[in-house]
Amino acid sequence: MTQLLLSSAMAMAIDQTLGGHAFDLDLSGCSTTTTNTMSSDHWYDWSPVVDWDALAPTDQLAGDDFHELIESMMEDQEGTELNSSSAQDEVHELEASNDTTSSGEIMMLKEEDGSANGEDSKGLRLVHLLMAVAEALTGANKSRDLARVILVRLKELVSPTDGTNMERLAAYFTEALQGLLEGAGGVQGKHWIGNGTHRDHGHHPTDVIAAFQLLQDMSPYVKFGHFTANQAILEAVAHERRVHVVDYDIMEGIQWASLMQALVSRKDGPPTPHLRITALSRGGSGSGRRSIGTIQETGRRLTAFAASIGQPFSFHQCRLDSDETFRPSALKLVKGEALVINCMLNLPHFGYRSPDSIASFLSGAKTLNPRLVTLVEEEVRPTGDGGFVARFMDSLYHYSAVYDSLEAGFPMQSRARALVERVFLGPRIAGSLARIYRANGEVGCSWSEWLGAVGFKPMPISFANHCQAKLLLGLFNDGYRVEEVTNHRLVLGWKSRCLLSASIWTSPSESDFVN
Repeated sequence: MTQLLLSSAMAMAIDQTLGGHAFDLDLSGCSTTTTNTMSSDHWYDWSPVVDWDALAPTDQLAGDDFHELIESMMEDQEGTELNSSSAQDEVHELEASNDTTSSGEIMMLKEEDGSANGEDSKGLRLVHLLMAVAEALTGANKSRDLARVILVRLKELVSPTDGTNMERLAAYFTEALQGLLEGAGGVQGKHWIGNGTHRDHGHHPTDVIAAFQLLQDMSPYVKFGHFTANQAILEAVAHERRVHVVDYDIMEGIQWASLMQALVSRKDGPPTPHLRITALSRGGSGSGRRSIGTIQETGRRLTAFAASIGQPFSFHQCRLDSDETFRPSALKLVKGEALVINCMLNLPHFGYRSPDSIASFLSGAKTLNPRLVTLVEEEVRPTGDGGFVARFMDSLYHYSAVYDSLEAGFPMQSRARALVERVFLGPRIAGSLARIYRANGEVGCSWSEWLGAVGFKPMPISFANHCQAKLLLGLFNDGYRVEEVTNHRLVLGWKSRCLLSASIWTSPSESDFVN
């Protein structure tokens, strides 16, 4: 009964965090308290309220777990070439003629209708066609004409705003492949995909904020990283009077509202510490000005929120160089502060950051001897020999799991899912394919592996933190899972697929003190 009450209280506390209520998760002491001390100046007042009536589905689409379909396909293909015989047959038929615009050739790709498992059959056909395009772009027998013909057929079969999960996902992959085809000659055509961020695609800020709110409601992607990192920070600075967090990509700063609430709600220990947050802003011309302006607005909201709950607080910016290089000397440090480095890297709702920029920041952070480094990153692992087709299939597999999880989160809200897909997932897919296409088969390590290689020391994830992650998942569909891969790394997954990981690190000079 005690465990049940604890679980219910913790779940309620987590849920209330999103509603703007103050909370405290004192998990290290296996106790949970909630408070309602906030004034009418709620954290979410700056955000538009999502119009659920406008997002209600106009028709009910049949759900299809195509993630399992793709997984079974990949298992069936173990020990064989990545391009299946069906896809090879279609490629051979298309290559038999030089007339790449022939309607007869396009008709060869038309699927048979009326089967009992029509959706699965169409899903298989779409996967085969996408694989065939990937092969035509990079295989031993490259054929841009062949790729173009297959893409024409794919565009007839799918739409990003209509159809099943598989059809909408295939539509975004089709658009991304079209961008690769048009950019193969160095020309940035109308399908050029940039870095794969929602800012690159010109979405209205209101759409971005609404999509972010929906993503929080539909899945644990946002909260998993924030809560795991914040709990580790709370445990590491429990007896500090001054805490300094350097945030690599602060976005709207929502992560720090919950940390402030936890700090001011502590019942035991020293007084509430002074919290200082330094957000990194990007250089450059137009994008740099937008970054600085957005961060200034985030700082204003955080400052007002801190004042409303009695949290001693200050906010600063540290501007990266024009090439996004980090200079540690540009960071203002105060003696006696516990320094925390926070990295939320390339998550679905985040902009893409280049590996050089991330490496520059983490390398510079190492020279500052931080008390703690919190790292949350997307789990995308190449399969096979690391060639483009293998990595393409892994990306398709990864995003199929994401689409399935969102379907499970809001099965009746097709228009809500479509907004999240259009604002976040479409650009992410396009950017992901562009990067693996340019990588020429090179495979890099994860950032958690990189931190270990350069000398950072892993810190164990506490039992309380692990319990918090599991209780968080209890608020969502049963398909989500959390697994402690190593004692310093938690992985969020959907069924058999790993989606995100959170790991905790410290600098070598701090490891003895922390442990």
